[in-house]
Amino acid sequence: MRALFPGSFDPVTQGHADILRRAALLFDEVVVCVMFNANKTGRFPVAERLDRLRAAATELSNVTVDSHTGGLLVDYCRRAGIDVVIRGVRGVADLDYEMPMARMNHELAGVETFFIAADPGLAHISSTLVTTMRQLDAVPE
Repeated sequence: MRALFPGSFDPVTQGHADILRRAALLFDEVVVCVMFNANKTGRFPVAERLDRLRAAATELSNVTVDSHTGGLLVDYCRRAGIDVVIRGVRGVADLDYEMPMARMNHELAGVETFFIAADPGLAHISSTLVTTMRQLDAVPE
């Protein structure tokens, strides 16, 4: 069974790498895919995000890396023959955000969503937090 792990991955975090590693243990093939998110401003170029995902997947022989920045997630799933989407969730807020999308993906294309709970030791990490910390480190004292 093939699964899609989509996200903006802006930037790729340890939490993303953990979900990817765990998903690779559960599915025959995992496609990790940089997607466009209209609610986020891209901080890193797509090419850099793809390189970082390839680095995170180095030891995972059943993982491929791709991007889809135009169109819906279900369009990609239909084209690639993928019926399962993987989403990592850190807490209730993530689940509240993800559930309507999961329902819509199922209604539109029969795509199921497989939720993987974040490792408690990594659940506090978000791409936004990582970017903020990097910006603070770059500020001269």
